Amino acid sequence: MELPRWDGGSRINVVFFGLRGGDIAGEDCPACTDTIILLTVDPLTKTAGMLSIPRDMWVNIPGFGYSRINTAWTLGEAAKLPGGGPGLATATVSQSIGVPVHYYVQVDFGTFVSFINMIGGIDVYVEERMVLDPAGPGQDHFVLKPGDFRHLTGKRALAYARCRDEKKGCSGDDVGRARRQQQVIMAIRDKVFNPSYFPTLLAQAPQLYQAFSSGIHTNMSFEDSLKLAVLAKDIPMESIKRGVIDNNMAVFANVTLNGVPASVLRPVPDQIRILRDEIFVPGGPVSPLAQGDLRTLMLADGARIRLVNNTYTAGLEERTASFLTVQGMQVVEYGVPTGASNHTVLIMYSSKLYALRYLAVTFGVVGSHQIIIKPDPTSSVDIEIRIGEDWVGKLPGGY
Repeated sequence: MELPRWDGGSRINVVFFGLRGGDIAGEDCPACTDTIILLTVDPLTKTAGMLSIPRDMWVNIPGFGYSRINTAWTLGEAAKLPGGGPGLATATVSQSIGVPVHYYVQVDFGTFVSFINMIGGIDVYVEERMVLDPAGPGQDHFVLKPGDFRHLTGKRALAYARCRDEKKGCSGDDVGRARRQQQVIMAIRDKVFNPSYFPTLLAQAPQLYQAFSSGIHTNMSFEDSLKLAVLAKDIPMESIKRGVIDNNMAVFANVTLNGVPASVLRPVPDQIRILRDEIFVPGGPVSPLAQGDLRTLMLADGARIRLVNNTYTAGLEERTASFLTVQGMQVVEYGVPTGASNHTVLIMYSSKLYALRYLAVTFGVVGSHQIIIKPDPTSSVDIEIRIGEDWVGKLPGGY
């Protein structure tokens, strides 16, 4: 199977999996993904984002039905599917969140600890009193006091990132833990991209890649990972959007899993979509782009368009095609009407986000309910426009 390659100029989405591994005491699912974070980087606007996905979210795993999202990796490995655990877990995240995922990176806990130690530890700002025991319950515990910057070595950083026990002061359950994990990622970013340290780390990259290869698995090439690192170095912290799927977006529910009662988090799709669009759509679905000429960015996307006429105006799709062609867009198909509609809907099958933004402005799309992100690598088009009655009076004269 040919691996994807990044051109260095397009938006890139990478899902990060933290695997529990077999060395964690008391864990009964060593191949379950304890941490799932979806990262995005946009080279054109020099922006980035991260979205934390709760491990107990109840989702449809392709080919296996509904289960907790953290079991997708285990199911893919056990079934020996093409792409194995990483392939099924990545596909599950893409389908559940509604954005294309280009690469995955999986890190086991032991490698995380070794990497933190290799860079000399990290510094985090502690917001609550926490009692952590990285070596196991009752062993080598240490106390973090609120209002302190604390230096954490590998095992302590892992304990901080994993803690969700309120008895230890770790508030917020999985949501609070996800925020602390993002805090750790930002602390690693600050350390690695420090101007006095980054050139040395970059020079040692080939050796580090080999040293950590047994505990870091990815379908991203070494060359592309270096491109991404150099790009990420120049993205300021204020241009990194951060979000966590919290208990307003995924609510507690009781289900039967493998014949046993289980507590899961049932997603609220509309709420998740709002957060997703804030992070993955440039400027949000209805806001101006952060920078760059809108039409120029649209043309660079080269999106293929399908038009569907869901109005009572005959020939509107052909007149609209003429208009869009003059703007520089590629209308390659007409689709079968799906039913009369008052509102135009945009459906995105691939990551042509600038073209999507251009069309949202052109057609006057004013709400995220009119934008559907539905990744489909087999689609013959990138974006489908289902024309509604609201477009009839907006099409410029002469078309």
